[in-house]
Amino acid sequence: MRAVSLLIGSLVAVLAAPQDPPAGPARTSEDVTVDGSQVWTTTKIELKPGERLIFAASGSLRCPGQQDDNGPNGLNRGYRDLLRNLPFNNAGRGALIGRIGEADVAQPFLIGAARDLVTASAGPLSVGVNHTESDLCTGTYSVRVHVYPPAAGVQLVVAKEVRALSGVDQELFKKIPRRIGDSQGNPGDMVNFVLLASEAAMQEAFTAAGWVKVDADVRGALLSGVLGSLSKESYVTMPMSQLYLFGRPQDYGWAHAEPIKVVSTRHHLRVWKAPFQAGGAMLWVGAATHDIGFERDQRNNGITHKIDPDVDLERDYLRKTFVATGLVTEYMHLLPDDALREAKTATGGSFHSDGQVLVLKLVEKP
Repeated sequence: MRAVSLLIGSLVAVLAAPQDPPAGPARTSEDVTVDGSQVWTTTKIELKPGERLIFAASGSLRCPGQQDDNGPNGLNRGYRDLLRNLPFNNAGRGALIGRIGEADVAQPFLIGAARDLVTASAGPLSVGVNHTESDLCTGTYSVRVHVYPPAAGVQLVVAKEVRALSGVDQELFKKIPRRIGDSQGNPGDMVNFVLLASEAAMQEAFTAAGWVKVDADVRGALLSGVLGSLSKESYVTMPMSQLYLFGRPQDYGWAHAEPIKVVSTRHHLRVWKAPFQAGGAMLWVGAATHDIGFERDQRNNGITHKIDPDVDLERDYLRKTFVATGLVTEYMHLLPDDALREAKTATGGSFHSDGQVLVLKLVEKP
């Protein structure tokens, strides 16, 4: 019997391509001219999970403040631009980059002068230049991309929306509080998602979806900032306060990568390992919110982050980022009997919801 390989996601939902050349002709090809003054250029290509992409690029750009032109591989990032808000902070300024899927959740990846990869997600392909929207770079890149069908023997993992999952029912949600709280017991954010996954699978999925672990305190944040500077990587996280569920602070904090210059806005969440399982699977319970600015903390008259009052938008944002990785097998929504629809956070801000909780079942590697 022919061996079957399992296609699962990796960082930014693209995988290394096989070493062998494609077995047959390309499904489609396109030549794209990328204007250096624009960040993103949309191609005519719609991709399917498992398809192989082969890129070749040439040309040069010059961005403001540069002494020399750069090619598609970009320039090495120096200390002066560590905090520059680039679409893909792990690549050089001016590098050729790509993304697959919806613009608000698709994770950029490096193309450079040449790239051969397999996509784990579906959606429109865009190519772009790794610079800020205010950079008016001059010059163009010429990009040729060939798209090949999925290789034989590849089993695609495509998230399926279902109406029921083993062990996920009203009895389970009777054991899960509707809200998390602060150290004084004040009720706070709504529990709006759960994950069925091992700890390793949970961490891999968050990383693949473009979420980064958040420092637990200010001292940790400062240390990470120093280490990030030494490695010439942008510092993308701000510390997250401790909130409580199941009688303890969060086990993990995650934020969707945004540079430090955007300190007033951030997609972030907290996750706790539940002291019980669901259908024999490890269960993680979380609360996801979107910081959109600042407001007065009604407990102490201080300043705190203001969350988007429509918390369902962040729940849906989390789903989109996870589904795009190829690491979700099934997902559903459940409306608890005592669903929370409107309330105030621990700091006094209000929020509203349709009450449904997102349930994601993740891929488990052998």
